[in-house]
Amino acid sequence: MTPRYSETAVLAAFTKISDPLSGRDIVSAGRLGDVQFADGLARAILLIDPNQPAKFELARLAMETALLDFDDVTKASVLMTAHKAAPPVKAPTPKRQGNPHKARRPEGYQGDAKIKRIIAVSSAKGGVGKSTVSVNLAVALAKQGLAVGLLDADIHGPSAPILLGLTGVTADTHRIDARGEKTDDKSLGRMVITPMSLHGITAMSIGWLTKDDGPVVWRGPMVQGAISKMLWDVDWGALDVLLIDMPPGTGDAQLGLAQDIKPHSAIIVSTPQDLALADARKGVAMFEKVDIPIAGVIENMSVFTCSECGTAHHIFGHGGAKVEADKLGVPFLGEAPLTMAIRESGDAGVPIAAGEGAEAEMFAGIAKKVKKSLG
Repeated sequence: MTPRYSETAVLAAFTKISDPLSGRDIVSAGRLGDVQFADGLARAILLIDPNQPAKFELARLAMETALLDFDDVTKASVLMTAHKAAPPVKAPTPKRQGNPHKARRPEGYQGDAKIKRIIAVSSAKGGVGKSTVSVNLAVALAKQGLAVGLLDADIHGPSAPILLGLTGVTADTHRIDARGEKTDDKSLGRMVITPMSLHGITAMSIGWLTKDDGPVVWRGPMVQGAISKMLWDVDWGALDVLLIDMPPGTGDAQLGLAQDIKPHSAIIVSTPQDLALADARKGVAMFEKVDIPIAGVIENMSVFTCSECGTAHHIFGHGGAKVEADKLGVPFLGEAPLTMAIRESGDAGVPIAAGEGAEAEMFAGIAKKVKKSLG
């Protein structure tokens, strides 16, 4: 029985094809530009020496043959294109679970060089208020004296520009030297993105890198690469902690991000609803699979209190996230209510944690537990 298409299997097949110039396989020689599969059509890009295109024709044909060996591939196309020599990469083996589109760090100073801790904030399910929790938690941690950054990693639906009150702007760039210091000398260092500083935190989002409000229509590998670049190519400076507002889900994009960035820990946000808790369990399992410890679980939208009569309504149930955290043996960090004040503050672009009141105190309590987990 012929195998079905998968990127890992394709890379394994391509490692059996020789680069005509170096004698190594085309993957480790840096000749593979891209590989995609949709509706039975497999496409790949072979990066060649522009001065010797004829020498790569056999390799191109071998790649097409390898792709057609998969039983769900009905048509294969391999395009040859000229390129500058790529740095060698280690080819993954079929038995290794890795990210074949792992982003490469740039040369020179790294934007995350002075970040002490990275925490991924994940929901595994959309619509549970993860971004609202991430922004307010970041602000609450900053109010407790920490240098805090927030990376909005939801490429397809960035929320930070709205929640932080900074829409319709584009981030600037500047040059830094090998020590991470700003410089005007064009012969030194490299260009990096200048993050936004507001509400006591440093923040970056794809919303500040695109020119309009149109959708970002990218496939998984491009999403992973963009988020990695926002970590490495942004001048974050010295931070005690960087919160990454992860995109919802537990698929290839999320798993790849966890492997590329390797956060020190993860926080799971869930409503008390059984449906959301089922996905929260998947989120915990995903992070455990890549050896990232769970810092805790936050129950969002735990209760709604009517502003007219003062009656508490548990719209999504109550206490389910704490029960689930206890079952999984991970810390429970606290509950965040569903209130008009939190919604209005988010729409206004002023995180409620930046002010005073019951909701701000609630986020402060969660932040204290998170701060304690940093050690």
